[in-house]
Amino acid sequence: MTPSYSFNAELWLYPGEAGWHFVTLPAEVADDVRALTAGASKAFGSVKVQAKVDGHAWQTSLFRDSKSASYLLPVKKEVRDKAHLKDGDSVQVQLEVRTDHSPPG
Repeated sequence: MTPSYSFNAELWLYPGEAGWHFVTLPAEVADDVRALTAGASKAFGSVKVQAKVDGHAWQTSLFRDSKSASYLLPVKKEVRDKAHLKDGDSVQVQLEVRTDHSPPG
């Protein structure tokens, strides 16, 4: 069974030139992902996921964030454009954590 999560969160823009847009996982989701992937995370603590934001799905990775003690979900421009999203919007997020034995979404 593939672990999955659903939550609402705010889309935010990392400051700086060509900043990326992210969603920060709620603490309880981050804690569960951290426990689930202990010892199995990839480079930079990344965790492969199938993500869906406001109905638009793609495969990506979560990245550990020491500032928030959580994980960040990068939301690519194609998804933001299709869903008409901008910095500060509240979004509906669905995640499926991809373990080595999990088939894609």
